[in-house]
Amino acid sequence: MSVKMERLNNAFMEKISEILHDEVKDKDVKFVTITEVRITNDLSFAKVYFTSLEDDKKKITDALNKASGFIRSSLCEKIEIRKMPEIHFVYDESVEYGKKIDDIIERINNEKQNLGNN
Repeated sequence: MSVKMERLNNAFMEKISEILHDEVKDKDVKFVTITEVRITNDLSFAKVYFTSLEDDKKKITDALNKASGFIRSSLCEKIEIRKMPEIHFVYDESVEYGKKIDDIIERINNEKQNLGNN
C-alpha cells in the first residue's frame, strides 16, 4: 500500500471516529471503536472495520450502515478528496479471535503450572 493511501486510511479512521462520537445521535453506535479503514485504490469503496462493547453485532452493523450516508457527507466537509468513497461497515472479528487465542494460551500455561506443582 502506498504511503498516500495509508495516510488517507488513517485520516478516514480518525474522522469517522470523531463523527461517530460527536455527530451521530444513534445510541447503538456510541460505544463503537474504528479499528481499520481500507479504501480501494480507485477511491470507490471504503471498508470500515469496527469493534464494540455491545454484544449485538448485527444491530450495530445495521445502524452504522444506515448512518453511512450521513457519515459520508460529514467526511466530505472534513477531508478534501477528489472522490468520496462509498462506506461499508464490517465487524472486526480479529479482536475476538485474539482474545480467544490469549485465553487458550493462558489456560495452557495454567495447566503447565498445575502439572509442575504436582
